Parts: sequence; C-alpha cells; structure tokens
Amino acid sequence: MKNYFDLKGQVAVVTGCSTGLGVQMAKALANQGANIVCLARRKEKVDANAAEIAKEFGVEAIGVTCDITDTARVGEAVKEIMDKFGRIDILVNNAGTGAVANAEDITDDQFDQEVQIDLFGTFKMAREVAKQAMLPAGYGRIINIASMYGLVGNKALGSAPYHAAKGGVVNLTRALAGEWSKKGITVNAICPGYFYTPLTKETLDSEFFQENAKWMIPMERYGNEGELDSAVVFLAAPASTYVSGVMIPVDGGYTCI
Repeated sequence: MKNYFDLKGQVAVVTGCSTGLGVQMAKALANQGANIVCLARRKEKVDANAAEIAKEFGVEAIGVTCDITDTARVGEAVKEIMDKFGRIDILVNNAGTGAVANAEDITDDQFDQEVQIDLFGTFKMAREVAKQAMLPAGYGRIINIASMYGLVGNKALGSAPYHAAKGGVVNLTRALAGEWSKKGITVNAICPGYFYTPLTKETLDSEFFQENAKWMIPMERYGNEGELDSAVVFLAAPASTYVSGVMIPVDGGYTCI
C-alpha cells in the first residue's frame, strides 16, 4: 500500500515557528516523518518547540534563530541548515504580522513593516532556500501562508497593509510557480481564515467578531487547532507533483460567498 503523504527522511523548514499556527504545521509535518527546523527570532521558543517535536514524533528537530527581514541572516540560516542536514525539501513561509487600524490612520511605518515581513520576508526565504537547496536538488515544496484576506477585502476590521501584503504573497506564489515548477519545485499557498493565534485572540474573542463569524462564515465558526494540518501535508507531499501555483483557502467557506 502506497502512503501518499510519507515525508520520512525529508527536511522541512517552518518560519514563524515560535507559537501558534507555525508550531501546529511543524507538528503535522513531523507526524508524517519529516525532520523539522523551527525558525523564528526567539531562541528559547524555537529550541523548546524543536525539543518538544523531537520527543513527541521521534524525528530530528532543531531550532534556528532568524529575522526573515535580514537578508544576510537569512542566507546564514539557510547555510546552517544545509550544513546540518544537507537538504531542504519543504519550506513553509509562515512568519507574519498584522497591523490593525483604519486605512486613513495607518502610518508609513506600519505599512512598510507589514510588507517587509509578510511579503518581502517570504520572498527572501524562498529565494535563499531555492538557491542553496532546492534548485541544485531539482526538487522542492514551497508553501506560502497567505490569508483569505489576500483574496478579498473586508469591512469588519481595518487592515489594509495586511490585505496588500498577503495579496502580494498570493501573486508572488504564482510568479515563483511560473519560474520554478519546471525545475521540480512546486510553489503553492494556503489562505487561512480566522484561527486563534496570540496575535488574533483578543480580536476573535470580542463580541463583535463572534457575531461577525455567524453571518460571514458559512460554517459559522472559527477554525480549530489542527484544521490546517491536512492542507500543509497535502502540499508538502512528494505525490503532489502536478499541483503548483494554487491557493487553498481554509476558511470555513468565507471566500465562497
């Protein structure tokens, strides 16, 4: 019997792997046998998460500190991973932030930070991992974590820089898929809806957003922990050879209406 989602022996790098969705997706890949690199800025967080993953899933897992907006450090971090494992098969570009304010009140710095982290940081990681690991190997799976807000606007909460940056990630995904698919690297994106993370908890717990979920989301609820797992495993799988340049919304149906 063929296991279409077997990742044993592969190496997956997950950015933003200090809390929340990054850790959940890293565990989903480790569950399929992948060795994991938890990459984020806070050393104590990535080291602790790597130790937990190694213990729970019996895979090799390490923490690597990196600010994805720092071009030089991105190159160094990828080299460290290559020196350790000799390969990077999967890159999950999950690191991100979120500026919330009415558009007329957004500062230049807020907009610039959003683009630098969510969009440019995603590109810097993809560029370096492709250059050092995936293009030489002729194989790779790049999974960008965009957002349903990269596909549509919203009237519930002002977040224009986030929409712009994640919309950029959506079309960056298509652009990289257009360039690299013929070289064995698939590039796809997941567009999550409302999930609890340290950044979103206060907003999602508000009475307004609880009501908003009931009339804006066909499933009438937020996403639960683990409900992104199947999407990331599918896109990471060696068997998903002919899937490239697609956006998979995991949003309870938000973008279908």
